[in-house]
Amino acid sequence: MKLRDQVKNFPQNPGVYFFLDKKGDPLYIGKATSLRSRVTSYFRSSPRRIDVRISEMVGLSTKIKFQETDSVLEALILEANLIKKYQPKYNIKEKDDKSFNYIVITKEDFPRVVVLRRRDIEKSQRKAKDLKVKYLFGPFPEGGNLKEALKIIRKIFPFRDKCLPARGKPATGKPATGKPSTAGKPCFNRQIGLCPGVCTGEISKADYAKTIRNIKLFFEGKKKDVIRNLKKEMIVFATKREFEKAGIIKNKIFSLSHIQDVALIKDPPPLGSSASKWRIEAYDVAHLSGKFTVGAFSVLENGKLNKSEYRLFKIKEAKGPNDTASLREILLRRFSHKEWPLPNLIVVDGGKAQKNMTEKVLRENKLKIPVVSVVKDDRHRPSNFLGLKKYIDNFKKEVLLSNHEAHRFAIGYHKKLRSVI
Repeated sequence: MKLRDQVKNFPQNPGVYFFLDKKGDPLYIGKATSLRSRVTSYFRSSPRRIDVRISEMVGLSTKIKFQETDSVLEALILEANLIKKYQPKYNIKEKDDKSFNYIVITKEDFPRVVVLRRRDIEKSQRKAKDLKVKYLFGPFPEGGNLKEALKIIRKIFPFRDKCLPARGKPATGKPATGKPSTAGKPCFNRQIGLCPGVCTGEISKADYAKTIRNIKLFFEGKKKDVIRNLKKEMIVFATKREFEKAGIIKNKIFSLSHIQDVALIKDPPPLGSSASKWRIEAYDVAHLSGKFTVGAFSVLENGKLNKSEYRLFKIKEAKGPNDTASLREILLRRFSHKEWPLPNLIVVDGGKAQKNMTEKVLRENKLKIPVVSVVKDDRHRPSNFLGLKKYIDNFKKEVLLSNHEAHRFAIGYHKKLRSVI
């Protein structure tokens, strides 16, 4: 079976894909938000647009396999673990291995969890000898995605990265980056709930060790083991009638089972796609029962979020809780700015009514721009898409990311207006 035909049955879900040679050994391993869309992109490009190295790799491949994951975050971790295990020729050739990023868990009484490049790890161990590594995870080719992944995990399992343990006695070694906080006083991350209280003595060495164990298991790709451990811990607390602690564990289990990793939906656009040249604008409306109504649009440009191009609108004409009328007002005001560059794709939050209204405004302005609508469920999670299939299939991750950003931006402005009153 031809490689192109093998991809037809791939799912539109996150995961990792493998290009295999005639011996069945991996030539290249990659991650994907949508396995089918991502791998299809290798065959959609013209020879002149595809990288010579990638073209060579595809030519040597005889089979493509995949492994699904529950989330993009887990695909990122699985990709790193498999690259480390198999050392595929075309992954290693991408760049100097010393420039790859790694997650480091230090060997201390209260271990730190930090992101460092291989060269920085070696330099620290060779010269200052102030970094003792207990666990090392990687390599991760994309530092930005790795840091976003760690942010997600840290919300579930708060950990220490820079602060000193309480009583002013630092654990073995110095912080890998930045200046340490004054021991005994809550560090900034403690104040926002991302440090469990190592700096203030609020967590014991034994309890912190459980956190580190769960982080280690997660980055080994053993999420099921983490959830199993947490369930046992929750039962123990419930048996002791410590329901508040049991509730905290229950929330961790839920968070692990429903990882919201939209922040990671920004891996490189499919090879040969024009997403890197496109401008995508996503629109959203926010209000409280029709009051303090505002609108916003986010911009994805050159494959990246361009926050300097975001715009906010205070609704003036539309009355009451009328999302469609508010959206119309935003679009009319936006397209009155002839000096602003036009988008190649518009994303709206809502259903058929919002999509139809957007297309009507475009016709009134004699504009031909495709529209994709993101339909949400009762928990405001994306459940469906309306629009041309080719845009939904090829740019699903860009649509989700820009939609999420527009919602975040609109809600932020709405809350700001309410706080002033």
